[in-house]
Amino acid sequence: MSLYTILYIMSNTIIDLDGIKLTFANGNHPRTRSEKSRIIERAAEAYAAYMDALGFDWRTDPNSADTPMRVAKAFVNDLAAGCYDDPPKITAFDNVDEYDGVVFQGNIKMHSFCSHHHLPFIGNAHVAYIPGKSGKVIGLSKLNRIVEWFARRPQVQENLTMQIHKHINDVCEGNKGVAVMVEANHMCACVRGVKHDSIMKTARMSGAFLDKEDINTRQEFYDFVRDLK
Repeated sequence: MSLYTILYIMSNTIIDLDGIKLTFANGNHPRTRSEKSRIIERAAEAYAAYMDALGFDWRTDPNSADTPMRVAKAFVNDLAAGCYDDPPKITAFDNVDEYDGVVFQGNIKMHSFCSHHHLPFIGNAHVAYIPGKSGKVIGLSKLNRIVEWFARRPQVQENLTMQIHKHINDVCEGNKGVAVMVEANHMCACVRGVKHDSIMKTARMSGAFLDKEDINTRQEFYDFVRDLK
């Protein structure tokens, strides 16, 4: 396998591997177990060639001999699982209690990796929504599952924030507002380039959280986040 092919596979372009198409890096296309196995095999082969191209004598190193397969499994089963797994099953319930306050879930542990350098960024997500009295509510753990599913793929933090927001907004029908904040430490800025240990914050808000004439709801969200510190 040529280096060009390896780089092509690692890009955002769709490639057909014996009928299995790899999704755009940020997308999702659920795979069967057998399809995942075939992708892992091809990815391991490609990563072995990638290590050869870098000049690593990995075949004679007992610590590296199985690295191509380890890396391939890690990407398909963990790091990029959101590309290959079905979306989390979420049941939305009628808001029978007519609760119309903020529903907040904070410090949701988030592990992703950047689309640019394929290095991890790790942090927390804070999410909230306000159900409409005749709208829908979801189980609290489902907010965690939404964050996890979108994080487990090549990402940029800005897009991750927007994806989480849109999904919560879609499943919580009739809501009065959705707020999402993501805080993360990016290894691509820590171990290369500027080499600074810093935190990136992104936020996406809608509805009452974005109402310029009523800043109390937005401030309530910020206070919830601050109280977690």
